[in-house]
Amino acid sequence: RAAQVLDALRAAIRDGRHQPGQRMREAEVAAELGVSRTPVREAFRQLQADGLLTMEPWHGVVVAKLDQQQLVELYAMRGVLEGAAAGLAARHAAASQIAALSDALDASASETDAARLAELNRRFHQGIYAAANNRYLLKALHALSDSMALLPSTTYALPDRPATALAEHLELLAAIESGDESRAEQTARHHIREAERARLKVVLEWDRMKAENEGGRP
Repeated sequence: RAAQVLDALRAAIRDGRHQPGQRMREAEVAAELGVSRTPVREAFRQLQADGLLTMEPWHGVVVAKLDQQQLVELYAMRGVLEGAAAGLAARHAAASQIAALSDALDASASETDAARLAELNRRFHQGIYAAANNRYLLKALHALSDSMALLPSTTYALPDRPATALAEHLELLAAIESGDESRAEQTARHHIREAERARLKVVLEWDRMKAENEGGRP
């Protein structure tokens, strides 16, 4: 039961159904999932250990929020892991995996909805993770993806990010398809650096809007 609750809560955080800063109550989660409070309590403990939930004074357990320093650290690690995944994908990717990556980019080229673009982006990157063919790297990348869910909104909400990201993805796919491991790794690292710059813009705008809303309260 605890494992099922843990998986359900991870998915809810990853999908944005539980937002950073949202209070999590054992009784409500138990009722929603149709379980007792014991497995929920166990799942909460594990998610706190993983950094996805945190305990705040006067609020109790809430979905964790990342500050700017944590964001920088997260993207630094993402650059290392995604670079390694791209290099390994250039070595191991099967033709069917290359085709799946190409399909994701074809779909994103004609998409305009930010949420849908973010989902296609996840599909593309997860395809690279799978093509890397390394179970330990895959485990680390999945843990990193859970932490990424703690960041607000999506970089695809920025006007210029969809076109820029597509160009970066196409260059990355070309490197993987050619089997050039060094080029694939360096291209992936560059892509993550650009994604970090875009994410910082999103976070700064999010914080500005939040401050304005709070300032307007009576």
